[in-house]
Amino acid sequence: MMSQTPARDYLLADEAATLAAGQALARALTAPAVVWLYGDLGAGKTTLVRGLLRGLGHTGAVKSPTYAIVESYDLGAQHVHHFDLYRFADPDEWLDAGLSDLFRPDSLCLIEWPLQGGGHVPAADVALTLSHHGEGRHLRLEAASTRGAHCLSDFHLDL
Repeated sequence: MMSQTPARDYLLADEAATLAAGQALARALTAPAVVWLYGDLGAGKTTLVRGLLRGLGHTGAVKSPTYAIVESYDLGAQHVHHFDLYRFADPDEWLDAGLSDLFRPDSLCLIEWPLQGGGHVPAADVALTLSHHGEGRHLRLEAASTRGAHCLSDFHLDL
């Protein structure tokens, strides 16, 4: 993925730091935006999304969309759609599920395993990679569009 600004790297010591990173991302992102989330199973992608949703004021449960494909959250002025394409056997499942309809001007779309959707998945504004690092996580953020670069210029994480 071609980055428009240098990548930003952070070490997240524990789950609380991963939640804090999600809350910081919530302060930086504005709809419409597409975030691609990369990372192995158990890397903390859903935990980070939980922090992002908390940062946007969501107080309810946050479930992994592994089986549902997408979990949507109506937050008043904006919507957050959390996709997980891990179980896609064919990229055309994107079309069959009608997922493109969720990409609207008032939506933040967070997509785990985006490459499983092939060319159907909208381009990322921000690419986020989580990987295991000892007992914690390594977080890499990269802007993939002008919009993403603007959002990441507003991203500040104090751990």
